[in-house]
Amino acid sequence: MKLRPDTLAMTAVLAMLTALGPLSTDFYLPSLPEIVRVMETDVAGAQATLSSFLFGYAGGQIIWGPLSDRLGRKPILLAGLALFLLATLACALAPSIGALTAARAVQAFGASGPIVLGRAMVRDLYEGPRAGREMARMGMIMGLVPAVAPVLGGLLQDAFGWRSTFVASLVFALGLAATIILVMPETLRARTPGALSIPAIFRGFGVLLQNRAFRVYVGLTALAYAGLFAFISGSSFVLIGVYGLSPVQYGLSFGFGVLGFIGGTILAQRLVGSRGLDGVIAIGVACLAGGGVAMLICVAAGIGGPFGVVVPMALYACGVGLTMPQSQASAMMPFPDRAGAASSFNGLCQMLLSACVGLLVGHALKGTALPLPLVMSALGVAALVLFKASAAVRAEKT
Repeated sequence: MKLRPDTLAMTAVLAMLTALGPLSTDFYLPSLPEIVRVMETDVAGAQATLSSFLFGYAGGQIIWGPLSDRLGRKPILLAGLALFLLATLACALAPSIGALTAARAVQAFGASGPIVLGRAMVRDLYEGPRAGREMARMGMIMGLVPAVAPVLGGLLQDAFGWRSTFVASLVFALGLAATIILVMPETLRARTPGALSIPAIFRGFGVLLQNRAFRVYVGLTALAYAGLFAFISGSSFVLIGVYGLSPVQYGLSFGFGVLGFIGGTILAQRLVGSRGLDGVIAIGVACLAGGGVAMLICVAAGIGGPFGVVVPMALYACGVGLTMPQSQASAMMPFPDRAGAASSFNGLCQMLLSACVGLLVGHALKGTALPLPLVMSALGVAALVLFKASAAVRAEKT
């Protein structure tokens, strides 16, 4: 029995594909302070395992989408999952921080395939606001993973140590691979013509970049996610190291922030039919800027302790849930025959910016929480400014 495109089960499977990368990060966030101690490294060394993941993720974005545009979604999807499984096993067995950092890059290269192809499969199956609605539904389901994963990761860390979080990721990926093999249909309808080569891949990216609206939506996606990743990479050191939360308390706090993301995706589903993709993005970028600035004010003024970080983060995350799915759908919509390449380039820019932001946060956090809201507020305000300044460009997309 194959999944039908109009069922919630199909949406759930697509959401799990896009959740594989976040799961691989969120499970072990509560373990980062422990990794610093056990591996005899520092905050920047532990954070490098996050940024190496994003650099590997960015590298994978280049190849998986164009490959699937020519060879089909399903075989390329399974190849990415196989690589992810092997690298996750290497992470669980890593003897040093250097080995873990290298294995994380390979793990991310494999994990980038499912998220690229999950977005491309939405473009294969849906059009216009329906694609935005499906992306938001996927985001809502996917949002449950980072809401739960840090809590489970904290419990695994307390009970079995940091290696157990990678074992849990391994089990999840095995189940996902079995589901793809048994019930996921091939969705590619229009194959990109021509032979596959590295020059052809980059020429295809050049075709995408000729569309000015595509560049704007890619920028909005990258800015929104970079702020989210700043929180992902720095929050454990701020909430555990500066404010003294336990790993389980940190997991619960992280989950509260994720509820904002889920709320944003639910709101997007309700509004996209009446307001359109850009109307939802407008609300989202306002939340990004508002959440980042509110966090900066609370931390700088010493208001609320950890709540001054977590509550504004929920507003920022709501903005991510409103902005990212609609921006991703808008970026891919003009390219039915290059949906994989469009998804790849979108993800490439998203991950490269986030990796750089993560390194910045990791090196700036020296026993103070202030660098985190400084970066997040700057990114949120930048997204708002880009959206406002690009009104004429976005109006040309139709």
